[in-house]
Amino acid sequence: MLFLAALLFAIPAPTAVHAQGVQQTKGSFEDKFRQLDEVLPDPNVYRTAGGAPGHQYWQQQVDYRIAAELDEPRRRMTARATIRYTNNSPDTLPWLWMQLDQNIFRKDSMAELTDAFGGPGRRGPKVSLGSASEPTRLSMDELRRQQAMADNSYGYDINAVRTMDGVDLAHTIVGTLMRIDLPAPLASGESIEFTIEWAFNIVEEDAVVARSGYEHFPDDPRKGGNDIFLLAQWFPRMVVYSDYEGWHNKEFLGRGEFTLEFGDYEVEMTVPDDHIVASTGVLQNPDAVLTAAQRQRLETARNADAPMFIVTPQEAAAAEAGNPRGKKTWKFSARNVRDFAWASSRKFMWDAQGHKQPGAEHETVLAMSFWPKEGGELWRKYSTAAVVHTMKVYSRFSFDYPYPTAQSINGPVGGMEYPMITFNGPRTTLNKDGTRTHSLAEKVFLVGVVIHEIGHIYFPMTVNSDERQWTWMDEGLNSFLDSVAGYEWDPDMPWTRSLPRDMVSYMVSSQQEPIMTQSDSVTNLGANAYGKPSAAYHILRDTVIGRERFDFALKEYARRWKFKRPTPADFFRTIEEASGTDLDWFWRGWFYTTDHVDISLDSIHRLRIDTEDPDIDLPRRRRERDDEPDAVGIGLNRDQGLPIWVLENRNVRDFYDSNDEFTVTPKDRKKYTGFLEGLDPWERKVFDRAVKEDANYYVLNFSNKGGLVMPIILGLTFKDGKTEKMNIPAEIWRRNSREVAKLLVFPKGKELVQVVVDPDWETADADIENNHYPRRIIPSRIEAFKSESSKARVRRDLMGEAAGAEPDGRK
Repeated sequence: MLFLAALLFAIPAPTAVHAQGVQQTKGSFEDKFRQLDEVLPDPNVYRTAGGAPGHQYWQQQVDYRIAAELDEPRRRMTARATIRYTNNSPDTLPWLWMQLDQNIFRKDSMAELTDAFGGPGRRGPKVSLGSASEPTRLSMDELRRQQAMADNSYGYDINAVRTMDGVDLAHTIVGTLMRIDLPAPLASGESIEFTIEWAFNIVEEDAVVARSGYEHFPDDPRKGGNDIFLLAQWFPRMVVYSDYEGWHNKEFLGRGEFTLEFGDYEVEMTVPDDHIVASTGVLQNPDAVLTAAQRQRLETARNADAPMFIVTPQEAAAAEAGNPRGKKTWKFSARNVRDFAWASSRKFMWDAQGHKQPGAEHETVLAMSFWPKEGGELWRKYSTAAVVHTMKVYSRFSFDYPYPTAQSINGPVGGMEYPMITFNGPRTTLNKDGTRTHSLAEKVFLVGVVIHEIGHIYFPMTVNSDERQWTWMDEGLNSFLDSVAGYEWDPDMPWTRSLPRDMVSYMVSSQQEPIMTQSDSVTNLGANAYGKPSAAYHILRDTVIGRERFDFALKEYARRWKFKRPTPADFFRTIEEASGTDLDWFWRGWFYTTDHVDISLDSIHRLRIDTEDPDIDLPRRRRERDDEPDAVGIGLNRDQGLPIWVLENRNVRDFYDSNDEFTVTPKDRKKYTGFLEGLDPWERKVFDRAVKEDANYYVLNFSNKGGLVMPIILGLTFKDGKTEKMNIPAEIWRRNSREVAKLLVFPKGKELVQVVVDPDWETADADIENNHYPRRIIPSRIEAFKSESSKARVRRDLMGEAAGAEPDGRK
């Protein structure tokens, strides 16, 4: 009853407020620790509350048998596929949907029609908007693309869609999608097979800028030059049908990538007989397409300690200068993959090395690279080595590499991933003396992009998240892991877009959108879907959860969703469940808002306990007063040597000239004795110990200026020069997310002289200057420059220019 009475006393009665006629206003309280289950979908029989697949989880199965032919002179693909679709859902399906990704290049596609003028391009700004005095500029890349689109007809020619009995199936094309009406609804547990025939003109990737296409090399010794073909999104693929969305029939606009169904593939590619083909899957007919020497090298490479050539530079050079005599058909088989891609060219060198993972389903994985002479020593030294390194690092955080091959292919695509195969762009520079060299940036690019794209074979090619909706689920996680792998490769290489400190400028910019934004709507995809999630995972691992528990949780997420389709809720819930940490505040702040981190250390108060003994406390208080500066006027009087009346006239002095307010009186001592006698035994014990220890008490006052609640990491420096680091969990903000105070206690003699918030820049704090207490002098530099004269034509010496004069620059 006493507790209740105290509580009632502490809460003001609302009726009193209304009685005075004061209007209530909306409160400013914001609960940053509100549970995220209000936002996430409810758990069900397909997905549990703990983030695991439910006991009735299902996904569809789609198997493909494809025969394709590459027409090199026409740069055209023709193909036929037999598709077996198995309905594992509990639903009956009256139709099927297919993805026609090549249709994005049609002139009337939604992507083309909604490409806003002034929007960003994959190779930088496409345009520079002008002003009243400056013209609008259009990049050469954009002009080239406009001309390529005008000169060519792109997109699928769907020549037939039939049942296995040869009966035409009604179908309706909707942009990059196609609905196939079934002759009878497909019941749960049933399968259907049908055939589809198609053809399309392959885009020139350098001109159109795509995720696949061809690249032309006009300066090769062969008449007419050579091409590298990278074939992806090259066949009509079944749209996903899932438990959380049904048919995933969102139009392909270019940025939002794919989610696909797993299945088995048997694929035949007919190409010129001097081409080398790299592909998803395992080569089934090496005797028909490789020489005896190449087959022997391939077998030897399985146990090699370093990459060895399968197709040598000399063999590639000979093919590059020659002409095909006919055609060859390469046959590949792939099991349980969600996509299929391949590459073909006579320019390819090919090296391989076996990567061992004892006890795995595939105990030897062939790590391989295919590249033209333009790749040079850069590719020979680093590509396959980076493939092997990636598998070693990523498998620690997830599972053994799940397929028999892992490949890196050089071509026009800067970086793109598919099951077992990746496309990577960096190359060397040809010098006038015929040598090839590369910059440090190209080396970092190659090693980084190979790690990143091979890493994608884990996420999302195996952990099959939906890239079309939630790009961050694979790109962010993969950027985090590629940074971990990069720093383990060489911590001194200038890696980018990986650590929290790299994200500050984006997180305080006006272009920031929540990470949960759908990929096609994001302004800055690199920062939003790659960098910011990566920074978040680094903070979780190194600051919030700790490496051991975070690594365990991430591995559990990968294990649970291997060859399955997770959603954000599954990821959030699994990390929380496996790490034993409530992270709703973290997901809400980092993934659903545009708040940023800016924790300011506003003040520090040093406190010491009063002994209550007047013979100790009052002299101390006198010393503290004496340490205060004199009034300005008194100091100036002293400087002038002005006389002091009471010193020159002793007759006016009395008791108070020898005693002040800090003089101890008997009453003071009696009060002290009474205070001690009034303490309970336990209180006296506590008080005596506190007085004896004479600890240093510090109250640190923080304000949250960025809105994002985070742990408060403190770097403490003491008077004796020693330092300590302290991590205060984010939950300190749970009652007030705007400002908070924290008491720190140190033993006598351990005095603070400086405190720095986030001393190692691990939380993406936007303003490091308000992290220092006392504040530091802000370091900067001055750079002298010479003012440039106006370049406007009216200010130019057109007379001199017309006469061909060369001014010496002096006036």
